[in-house]
Amino acid sequence: MVVALAPLGSAMVEGWSRRDVELRSRLVFRSIRDQVAAGLVAPPGFDLGPFFERLSEDERILGLGFCTEAGTLRYATRQWPKAITCASLKRDRTDSFASVTDRGRRIHVSVFPIAAGPVSGHLLLLHDLAFADERAREAQFYTILSVIGVAAGLGLLALAMVLALQRSWVRSVRTMVADMRNRGVLDAAPSGDSPLGRELHGLLEELRVERTYAEGIHVEWSPKTLHRLLMEELPGAEVLVVSNREPYIHNRVDGAIALQRPASGLVSALEPVMRACGGTWIAHGSGSADRDTVDRNDRVPVPPGDPTYMLRRVWLSDEEQDGYYYGLANEGLWPLCHISFVRPTFREEDWRQYKAVNARFADAVVQEASRDDPIVLVQDYHFALLPRMIRERLPRATVITFWHIPWPNAETFSICPWREEIIDGLLGSTILGFHTRFHCNNFLEATDRFMESRIDREHASVTLGGHETMVRAYPISIEWPPSALDGQTPIAACRAAVISRFGLPADAHIAVGVERFDYTKGLLDRIHAVDDLLTRHPEWRGKFVYLQAASPTRSKLGAYSALQAETVRLAEEVNARHGGKGYTPVVLSIRHHEPTEVFEIFRAADLCIVSSLHDGMNLVAKEFVAARDDEQGVLVLSGFAGASRELSEALIVNPYDTRSMASAIDAALRMSTAEQRERMHLMRDMVRQRNVYRWAAQMLLDAARLRKRARILAGAA
Repeated sequence: MVVALAPLGSAMVEGWSRRDVELRSRLVFRSIRDQVAAGLVAPPGFDLGPFFERLSEDERILGLGFCTEAGTLRYATRQWPKAITCASLKRDRTDSFASVTDRGRRIHVSVFPIAAGPVSGHLLLLHDLAFADERAREAQFYTILSVIGVAAGLGLLALAMVLALQRSWVRSVRTMVADMRNRGVLDAAPSGDSPLGRELHGLLEELRVERTYAEGIHVEWSPKTLHRLLMEELPGAEVLVVSNREPYIHNRVDGAIALQRPASGLVSALEPVMRACGGTWIAHGSGSADRDTVDRNDRVPVPPGDPTYMLRRVWLSDEEQDGYYYGLANEGLWPLCHISFVRPTFREEDWRQYKAVNARFADAVVQEASRDDPIVLVQDYHFALLPRMIRERLPRATVITFWHIPWPNAETFSICPWREEIIDGLLGSTILGFHTRFHCNNFLEATDRFMESRIDREHASVTLGGHETMVRAYPISIEWPPSALDGQTPIAACRAAVISRFGLPADAHIAVGVERFDYTKGLLDRIHAVDDLLTRHPEWRGKFVYLQAASPTRSKLGAYSALQAETVRLAEEVNARHGGKGYTPVVLSIRHHEPTEVFEIFRAADLCIVSSLHDGMNLVAKEFVAARDDEQGVLVLSGFAGASRELSEALIVNPYDTRSMASAIDAALRMSTAEQRERMHLMRDMVRQRNVYRWAAQMLLDAARLRKRARILAGAA
């Protein structure tokens, strides 16, 4: 009996392992098919071999190859087994799988048809089945051990077998459920000894595969990949974005309508995502000609000339704008969340307007939603109350809220008079995202202190009133490659153009800064560092220029207008101290700069200084890295910007320490081209891999898992 039962256990494990490998193979194929197809139709001389070799570094992937329709193995990794040939495999129009033995080693072969223009064939993916054999041996061992241990008779023997099989099944289900729990996907699942359990096992396996897809190192995220993700994982989903700032502004200039792209990190990040996803972007219509360009439903297709999504504009009165935007949002929440030592101002009238405007945008979301379960991406601190309002009116909606600025610790947040209402509003979200885990922890700490809720710190979730909100870190990024690079001239030409435009010395070492006039960006600290550099290193006088491109913003607020005036005054003082005939060490360009001009400035610079006193991420740092396709230039980056956690090859500085920041600028100016190239190469690779499409994909994949989880729980009920 022992001899008869041991193979049975092995067969069960073998079948489970084979299904696992087939799912894994399909995932890898879905992730790389676009790259393989592009390689097949590439110009002569292009070799897919190195790409296949990188993929085969995975611990279980044994090799990859491509068979032509004629049966020729055109590409294959170096460790390709001789026993596997194109002629020996079944190749047709559907996926197929086989097991082959080579020198005593069992190999699983997955065959996927692929076509690219005139070229077609089959992609072969090999997995080593040694792990499956090990599982089978373990199954045999435990089966035999269980049978031998039962010596009391056939009845006890049968009971022991049932228990052994049950333990094996429960162990596999628990492992999978624990994996889901670790990612906040599932809290509990029924056992697998029922038809419902078997169905859940399949669904959980599907979710596990999706998790691998989300974190797969082989996925090259692009608009096409993101669009395919939506089609495959969220078919038919309706995507709505809500933000205060609109991606395109129409202004009337000299009697004509002019189009403007706002200087906003949020817009820079989200606009390419919306171009890939489609849907509707709901935002405040702030341009002087915005009303002249919308239809009767206040909508306008964008981008102009090649529309891919709809912009819905919401109109606000001056009173609403003063209270909601300038008041509560930017005199209250902005300084509260940015620890830059500007006291927040809280006024009851501002709070009233803030609530009213959030309700206006909730109305717009409901009007634009064509179904009862849209995916709504709520953006930033202007809409802390909006998630709860949407939840109350569209209970089945998936609300993803992203907080683009830091979240302070509980002690700091406690000074807000409406702290409970703000937290409650955000907890209407399905998913609440921040740039860093540190900010997530701060939010959980504040929630624990001020709200009667259930917090699961292990899985980073909050349950309030029966609704669970996942709290996740999603580091935001930029599009890759940046559209602002299109049409850019070579580095030397960019440098010549910038030198001519701003009247800089022809041989100057150029440092640049690009941001809005905002007290959180550390503009004054930066100029003080330039002053210190030229004082302690007079050899740089006449050879070093700092160019600050700064856009005026929120000029109605005293703190912002005062900062601009103080920046101009300090620059004049430094120029008087260190400048001379034909030499101005600090050059200010105070106006709006289009993205193409910003990238031209980046390409002309020797270094870029980002000295934020407190920042959620700061995309200027990533844009500078993306602009430098010559792999030259140095990034001097504040350790208080979220970007410093990813761009560790930058020169990380404390902007409050003037002396050390000046020393970092000096080190950047003296850095060898070889070291610049090494640092910039690593940073560019990071920005390329972790681009804005990956940022959006992480949130949308989490949303897809939660929607499937809701379906599972509904089925269980």
